[in-house]
Amino acid sequence: MTTDKKKFIIRTPDGQTADLTNATTLRSNNLYPFGRHNYSIYESPEGVFVRGYNSGEREIMLTGFEIIDEATARNYKHTYTREDE
Repeated sequence: MTTDKKKFIIRTPDGQTADLTNATTLRSNNLYPFGRHNYSIYESPEGVFVRGYNSGEREIMLTGFEIIDEATARNYKHTYTREDE
């Protein structure tokens, strides 16, 4: 992540970066309490597609990001559903 509070720059586990500051959210499910059901699919102005995901953290909306191809982004089906306590 960047230290510039006006920018939304992500870094994937393999070191790739993408600027999502002006990205469009194609779909998302970010409901509190957070968990594996949380995700967001973004398209950057440069045409980069990113999936944000949650690894199971209750207090953090998205814990990681990965760059995905356009077909995967546009047809994304999330595998987790919300489990209420």
